[in-house]
Amino acid sequence: MDNTNSTELFNKAKDIIPGGVNSPVRAFKSVGLTPLFVKKARGSRITDVDGNVFIDYVGSWGPMILGHAREEVVKAVKKAAEYGTSYGAPTEKEIELAQLICDAVPSVEMVRMVSSGTEAVMSAIRLARGFTGRDKILKFEGCYHGHSDGLLVKAGSGALTTGVPDSAGVPADYARNTLTVAYNDLNELEQIFINSGNELAAVIVEPVAGNMGVVPPNVGFLKLMRELTRKYGVILIFDEVITGFRVSYGGAQGYYNIEPDLTVFGKIIGGGMPVGAYGGRKEIMGMISPSGPVYQAGTLSGNPVAMAAGIATLKILKSNNGIYEDIAAKAQLLEKAYVGTGKKYGIALSVNRVGSLLSAFFTEKPVTDYKSAVKADTKRFAAYFTGMLERGIYMAPSQFEAIFVSNAHSTEDIEITAQCLDSVFQALSCER
Repeated sequence: MDNTNSTELFNKAKDIIPGGVNSPVRAFKSVGLTPLFVKKARGSRITDVDGNVFIDYVGSWGPMILGHAREEVVKAVKKAAEYGTSYGAPTEKEIELAQLICDAVPSVEMVRMVSSGTEAVMSAIRLARGFTGRDKILKFEGCYHGHSDGLLVKAGSGALTTGVPDSAGVPADYARNTLTVAYNDLNELEQIFINSGNELAAVIVEPVAGNMGVVPPNVGFLKLMRELTRKYGVILIFDEVITGFRVSYGGAQGYYNIEPDLTVFGKIIGGGMPVGAYGGRKEIMGMISPSGPVYQAGTLSGNPVAMAAGIATLKILKSNNGIYEDIAAKAQLLEKAYVGTGKKYGIALSVNRVGSLLSAFFTEKPVTDYKSAVKADTKRFAAYFTGMLERGIYMAPSQFEAIFVSNAHSTEDIEITAQCLDSVFQALSCER
């Protein structure tokens, strides 16, 4: 695999872009390699600037559920761009995409478009505080909700801890309003409500965690969360930036039959274009300016090109529900390949999957939360990642990210991936 041009571009980028990338995980630091610079993509494959072709399981970190450069989506983007790329004024496309989202997700009666998942989460938190008149929020250790100050916190020495900043530049006084508990721990969840339930404005959660690797909710976890938030008058926010229109057309809330008060969307609803949205009950959404006192605005919110890409994507998913069965079945084949090959070569592996989302953790114990996730062997992951990349398989360059299966992946793609996995695991077993 030639990486000459990617290396040259990365060296150039480091002089003018912090770390050489515009989002940290792209730098390949955790796997000790030089990042690929991508030239083009189509279907299930990406091609880098050196001409290397890879079967892609990153899919722009989730949006490309239909695969890259899907004809209908590209056509919609081109047509929209021909009329202008931005107006700073309302368009009919905003209404159309909003209606598609509301029709698909029963808990969402109104929706506001923004330009990123981070912006959507930040706005939903402000809305919850404005609606309840309370300041504190609760998040779960290992769940990522974008990089706004109040959410870049993690649990301290143990459970039921006031958050401490997880990034330089985040004031401790700001972070103290964010409480954290362990994901999937029902006892901790119940105890934090006993201690602080009347002070909480919102609970925000990834209904299927996707940013410590894929970690499904334990039985009863989301249900208890819904019961406690109702009891204490707390707004329940589902961060469905990853899971929305991914695990089912109705998102994780449709998959698990749990309705939150507010939902945050991103990724798939923009068909690969920069987009975010948040929505929920009318009585809450009615608090947003200009209808109410909670201010939020954005020059590129509801961008017509992004709306066109999102509409085209959701229409395809809506009219072809078999897509979800297809991608889940292919992800299941991939899951079986990981489990079977791990056993074959004595590689400690724990595999989690929900629909077309999966993660393979290099640890022998089940991964159910952040603490068990970080016990995974990241050095072995780096060796595995390198081996797969050398064989033409592009996975996320981090142990703690998801594998995304798309509608463009063929059964042959899965078989090729399984063969490469066998070769890589055989090599790993010889290194011990």
